Amino acid sequence: MNNNQSGLDIVLVHHPVVNKIGETIGSAVTNLDIHDIARTGKTYGVDSYYIVTPYKDQHKLVYEILHHWKSGHGATYNPARGEALELVQLEFSLEDVIETIRRKRGCKPLLITTSARTQEKSLGYSQLRARIEHKEPILLLFGTAHGLAPEIMEMTDYCLPPVGAGTGYNHLSVRSAVSIILDRLLGVPEDAITES
Repeated sequence: MNNNQSGLDIVLVHHPVVNKIGETIGSAVTNLDIHDIARTGKTYGVDSYYIVTPYKDQHKLVYEILHHWKSGHGATYNPARGEALELVQLEFSLEDVIETIRRKRGCKPLLITTSARTQEKSLGYSQLRARIEHKEPILLLFGTAHGLAPEIMEMTDYCLPPVGAGTGYNHLSVRSAVSIILDRLLGVPEDAITES
């Protein structure tokens, strides 16, 4: 593994996820999620940002967006956007992502889920941060719609505690959750920041 790599990959799962009544569904890829999560991932040094959807029309849409910003007019209009989008990789299933990482890193990554609800198999942020600092291969999973389907939660190793402030309201966009969680895991600690 390249020494500049963090060992942390992230994935945004669009299937299988659940709707508000708990049914397993597939959700649509959104333009904002592609761009904003890629920019956050690039800012914090994530190695790859995987988007999982089994739908070919959604793959076509994502490829068109990536082409525009990486080699089309957007590449000259806003080169920084294309640089962030270099992180994006499309896969048809979570199993495909795991196999891609296994080939890239030589072993299966530790699978860590996120959820707006407290789950079993919880792992604290400081504990996961320590594993990242030791360059352990980790895949951090984020769900769309109303969260990851039970079969995804069951196949993973640990779940991070929910993001929140104890207000009783916990309906962050996935883009906001990604930003907060990556800052907790990869951000510069406050006591390490010095004024210039």
